[in-house]
Amino acid sequence: MTIQPAPPTLDLTEARRRRAEARWRYSMDTYVLWRRNRLMVLGTAIISGLLLVAALAPLLATHNPYEQILNDRLLAPSMTHWFGTDSLGRDIYSRVVYGSRVTLTIALLVAAISTPLGMLMGIVAGYLGGMVDEILMRLADVFLAFPRLILAIAFAAALGPGVENAIIAIAIAHWPSYARLARAETLNVKNNDYIQAMRVLGAGKARIMAGHILPLTLSSIIVRMSLDMGTIILTAAGLGFLGLGAQPPMPEWGLMVSDGRQFLVDQWWVSTLPGLAILVVVMGFNLLGDGIRDVLDPRQRQA
Repeated sequence: MTIQPAPPTLDLTEARRRRAEARWRYSMDTYVLWRRNRLMVLGTAIISGLLLVAALAPLLATHNPYEQILNDRLLAPSMTHWFGTDSLGRDIYSRVVYGSRVTLTIALLVAAISTPLGMLMGIVAGYLGGMVDEILMRLADVFLAFPRLILAIAFAAALGPGVENAIIAIAIAHWPSYARLARAETLNVKNNDYIQAMRVLGAGKARIMAGHILPLTLSSIIVRMSLDMGTIILTAAGLGFLGLGAQPPMPEWGLMVSDGRQFLVDQWWVSTLPGLAILVVVMGFNLLGDGIRDVLDPRQRQA
């Protein structure tokens, strides 16, 4: 009688070490790709600066952004008022600094609402198919038939002016694009062998969608979300400009541009400097989104 050799056992310590090495190599590759992409470095610096300004707004502001001094109205930029003053004598620099908080809050809340909603709709539609897919995608098509800004204006007008309603309106206008993308990713992977194996092992639909399909869609969704942040900020500024977003005396950049449009010829700084803040932040998010897309592209890692 021959004794069969015991099957080799996996050394858990060695397996953990290999996983740690793989994560370290992936992190280093990501850092190298980030460092090579100078535009992404610039975008990262701009967005990091935005976060820093929003966090330290009370320390960076030189005046009370809500304080009205009519004797100082429409003053040109100077050492006392770096960005000048508006028609009510408020310091524009301080209002731009505090406005970064409003802009960042709107962008993050819209992303937090529209992205999970769109992912849920897309994954459910792609995995279940049939009538569920038809209903959800035709609903998305109805929203996609209109430009996002027009759709956001319509919902904001129906809900009423205010930051909260503007956030809801912008989120409603943005979720269909995430749903379409998540559905496409789901259709690509739902018939793969390992998904079939999970079905054979008895995994339920909810477990497969949440535990195995959702992680595969995240990279594409993150890239799309980072690219959409600039559009969200522009839409929020547009609603503020039209009086459907933030309301006075809130220091919101779009509202500040609207307040100064009648002084644009002689007191150019009232509208121009908040507008430049919008331009720089939107450019930063676009550069960062393009860089994230390149970093997450497998072909870049093989180069």
